[in-house]
Amino acid sequence: MYCPFCRNPDSRVVDSRMADDGSAIRRRRQCPECGRRFTTVETTSLSVIKRSGVGEPFSRSKVINGVRKACQGRPVSEDDLAMLAQEVEEQIRASGAAEIDAHEVGLVILGPLQKLDEVAYLRFASVYQAFESLEDFEAAIAQLRHEAQEDAAERPATPRKPEKTSL
Repeated sequence: MYCPFCRNPDSRVVDSRMADDGSAIRRRRQCPECGRRFTTVETTSLSVIKRSGVGEPFSRSKVINGVRKACQGRPVSEDDLAMLAQEVEEQIRASGAAEIDAHEVGLVILGPLQKLDEVAYLRFASVYQAFESLEDFEAAIAQLRHEAQEDAAERPATPRKPEKTSL
């Protein structure tokens, strides 16, 4: 790393900290030549490859805008959408890929969206899984019902409180 003051090609890291929700590292550096300190910020880039083949940086706001359309008229807050976008980005970054296909981003959105709102999930899935008929919707609904039954079976039954009776 070149010193911005004296252009010395060497520097020493004095301090490192996470920044921007862990998506960047802020480093405090010191030049051994002139002794001055400067800050660098290191970020990882995540590119989304569109259908046209053009790459663009991943954007949480694009995820939010796409999901917002599916959530229109549903009881989903902006905070819920922001959390969903963060979860999607974390899942994509955890894969370790520097580039991801736009269609894959849509598929990654499906999991968190299903947990957030099933109706919005169906709306979004109908686009990203290319539903072509009522049977596609019926199959998706049947899958949701099956998963809901499995979840209910896995949860332990909560004991009922005895009712108060007056004598």
